[in-house]
Amino acid sequence: MTTSNLTDTPPTFDDIQAAAIRIDGIAFKTPLLESKLLNEKLGGRVLFKAECLQKTGSFKFRGATNNIACLSEAQKSKGVVAFSSGNHAQGVALAATSSGVKSTIIMPEDAPTMKIKNTKAFGADVILYNRYSEDREEIGRKFSEKTGAILIKPYDAPLTIAGQGTIGLEIAAQCGEQDITPDYLLAPCGGGGLMAGLCLSISKKLPATKLYSVEPDGFDDTKQSLETGNYETIDKAAKTFCDAIMTPTPGKLTFPINQKYLSGGLSVSDLEVSAGMMAAFEYLKLVVEPGGCVGLAALLADRLPIKGKTAIVVLSGGNVDADLYKSILENQLAL
Repeated sequence: MTTSNLTDTPPTFDDIQAAAIRIDGIAFKTPLLESKLLNEKLGGRVLFKAECLQKTGSFKFRGATNNIACLSEAQKSKGVVAFSSGNHAQGVALAATSSGVKSTIIMPEDAPTMKIKNTKAFGADVILYNRYSEDREEIGRKFSEKTGAILIKPYDAPLTIAGQGTIGLEIAAQCGEQDITPDYLLAPCGGGGLMAGLCLSISKKLPATKLYSVEPDGFDDTKQSLETGNYETIDKAAKTFCDAIMTPTPGKLTFPINQKYLSGGLSVSDLEVSAGMMAAFEYLKLVVEPGGCVGLAALLADRLPIKGKTAIVVLSGGNVDADLYKSILENQLAL
């Protein structure tokens, strides 16, 4: 199996700066948004990094683009393969197609219909699997060995982490423009690639800012691992509608980074996430998917009191099926 970069070498801040140069003009510089009414509701100042407005509707496009940009011509000729519940899938598909590279994506058969449909529309071949009885990494390994395709991992890879870390560079620049020194930064955490990239960039550019990972209840493997100091694995029976961050255990490359820099881990229920999605719609006029909204949900649920404080929340994606989104808002309105 060939990956697009050495998976046992942790990325550095310099790698993030290099990634920013590679993806400049390709990935969007997403806005940092604020709502006066939401600030009043929360009792502090909160600014939202709207990665739901990124190309493909997710921050994952950054890491995918950084990976594709580093492939040799010989590697590009072999094509790429990735496994993903949907956001990394779409990011790799578009980044590959835009560079004339063939892509194959391994996706769970119960992934949101929108994510499967868009991955195909961006030009990828899609292989579906059962997430409860099959191993996506094994499927990807066998496909790579058979075809020579380069495996682009969704989080546990230096180029992926570095690409996601460019969000932190943008946040720091945007805070500088507004003379803001945030007390906290909250971001969703699945395998930990986004969080690790943010840890490396924010710790360098905004060293006074405390970082917190946020996960769904039952899938809080990073939170548990931070508390015990060991790699914890979630219960196989756990369920959540936050499909984008349903990883069973922290990444081997991402966790040491997160363990070093995070001030703590938070978790929220699906009902609290629903309230966060409603708030994003009501106050920010944004469609945010469940996994992308856990940070806002955590503040609304008072997991991290911010009275008199300033927080940055990363809204990591907006790819949610219309029927699910409609039902969530209707249920919230009925409360």
